[in-house]
Amino acid sequence: MRPSSDPSSPTHTVGGGAVSALSANVLVLNKFYQAIRVINVKRAFSLLCKDLAEVIHIETDAQGKSQWLNLNFGGWQELSELKQKFEPDQYDWIHTVRFQIAVPRIIRLLGYEKLPRQDVKFNRRNIYARDSSKCQYCGKKYPSTELSLDHVIPKSQGGKASWDNIVCCCVKCNVKKGGRTPEQAHMHLITKPIKPKRSPVINIRLADERYWSWKQFLDNAYWSVELR
Repeated sequence: MRPSSDPSSPTHTVGGGAVSALSANVLVLNKFYQAIRVINVKRAFSLLCKDLAEVIHIETDAQGKSQWLNLNFGGWQELSELKQKFEPDQYDWIHTVRFQIAVPRIIRLLGYEKLPRQDVKFNRRNIYARDSSKCQYCGKKYPSTELSLDHVIPKSQGGKASWDNIVCCCVKCNVKKGGRTPEQAHMHLITKPIKPKRSPVINIRLADERYWSWKQFLDNAYWSVELR
């Protein structure tokens, strides 16, 4: 059975409160159960409806043991009916004209064998995420529009644009430090900058309990997830 309307349009509830279903994220695995990217709900349902992917659902029993279920769209719809009766607050819900269906947390592409990206992109978004949008000198958190990127060892002294030499910095601390090293400016870094082993944006999302099931697919440090 297929939805009779676009799953991106209906209303949605989480834990009794109204929230947009499109605010959820879905982790995508390749054929070999390796995480390759994060997509939105609409794209996930499109892949499921075209039989290009299946849902990977993880159930945990009373003893804390996990069991994987591989479900096509119809199987996920049937399981959603049970979850709606017994665990409605544990899922994000899409409401169509004929039925309600839970938003899956993980899907697996049935014919995609490409290996995941093995390097974290060195860009402004990932640096902000790594540093949690906090100035690495004063420790205060700022919106991205009020943060700059500082060369720990200034370019004028041979410093390079690299993971271990770039940190988030507020305007006040940036002015105070100027073209000096932290030692020369009598300032101290809160955290030593390093290259993340996986996408720091994913680390932030793992703090949301909705995505606890992602963790076991993200623990291998030799690869990272490419975001949309």
